[in-house]
Amino acid sequence: MTGRRDRSLSVGLLWHAINSGNLGVGALTVSNIAVAREAAASLGLSPRFTVMGFVDRNAPVYVAGDDIRSLPINGRALLPGGAFARALAGVDCVLDIGAGDSFTDIYGRKRFSYLWTTKVMAVLARKPLLLSPQTIGPFSRQPETALAAWAMNRAEAVIARDPLSFDVARGMSPRARVIEAVDVAFALPFEPRLKSGGGLDIGLNISGLLFNGGYSGSNEFGMQVDYASYTRALISAFSARTDVRIHLICHVNAPDMPQDDDGRVADRLAEEFPKVIRAPTFTSPSEAKSYISGLDFLVAGRMHACIAAYSSGVSVVPVAYSRKFAGLFDGVLGYPHLVPVSGLSTDEAVAFTLDRLDRREELRAEIVEGSKRIEARLDLYREELRRLFDRVARPA
Repeated sequence: MTGRRDRSLSVGLLWHAINSGNLGVGALTVSNIAVAREAAASLGLSPRFTVMGFVDRNAPVYVAGDDIRSLPINGRALLPGGAFARALAGVDCVLDIGAGDSFTDIYGRKRFSYLWTTKVMAVLARKPLLLSPQTIGPFSRQPETALAAWAMNRAEAVIARDPLSFDVARGMSPRARVIEAVDVAFALPFEPRLKSGGGLDIGLNISGLLFNGGYSGSNEFGMQVDYASYTRALISAFSARTDVRIHLICHVNAPDMPQDDDGRVADRLAEEFPKVIRAPTFTSPSEAKSYISGLDFLVAGRMHACIAAYSSGVSVVPVAYSRKFAGLFDGVLGYPHLVPVSGLSTDEAVAFTLDRLDRREELRAEIVEGSKRIEARLDLYREELRRLFDRVARPA
């Protein structure tokens, strides 16, 4: 162990973010740094991190420190001999988290090109590349499917964060080392918030994306539930109870993308329902999780708001608009209390959610049991990091 303390470690964090208005992406960054620091410390290493990803204009930075630097990725940075290539030269390994769910072809060829090109550059630079826990796929087109398989086959390991992603990766890349773990955001640090006073504190994590019908406005996710009507009906039903305080919670701040911005919708609903509490715009993922930890119950349209609730012991009903919700909560955690993409009408979804509110203590008990599985899966990822760090760390 004494010899190990004399080694240094420089880690590239690819497709992480220092200031994303999407606090879910930020939660992945903060959490992965925390888990990586823990793994390095167990080997007597003090790591340095280079965060490589998109940077939001005019957004406050919440991932910072003496051991953290940032490299904004854009087309110019990826040119031969550019900033990305120079940054790669200075790291010992690369942890690529794919912004959580961007390693797929559903977001178009431009985004896929960015995600794939950076992987190729890391491989060609002979930097060990580990795909940190993320959603893999879906892939349905060529050449994207073949190119993605090529990258996975050359990674140190592919860590899927749910069973569906594990199956996709194994099916596409039989030669790749694929491991099923869990979303690192379950390890997001926070300060537990103590309740003050009696009554119930119920949170509604408003999804601007769902409220506005997706990016296109045409219900591209195929939601059977009318999300806007569902949300208003829940607020009305909660407001009819005398023991309830309703908190409108935003987890994506996207002032430049009105269709995706939670805050605009929360402000509109706060005008329609003056008795609700419009939670402050959070400046970091940990601040959001700390606030959520003080609730008794949360209904959430953003997956990482759901994870913040679950990992702080708060009963939660996720509005599962994509397979990443079902893969995690039902597939990994055995937690079936989701409003699904299809199968429930709007009225049925409201009744389902109100029933879960009444059964919130049962949900909490399930969360306690499910949390044991989360730690076991996080340990699988920690072990992969220790194995990688131990091999690539350099003498000081």
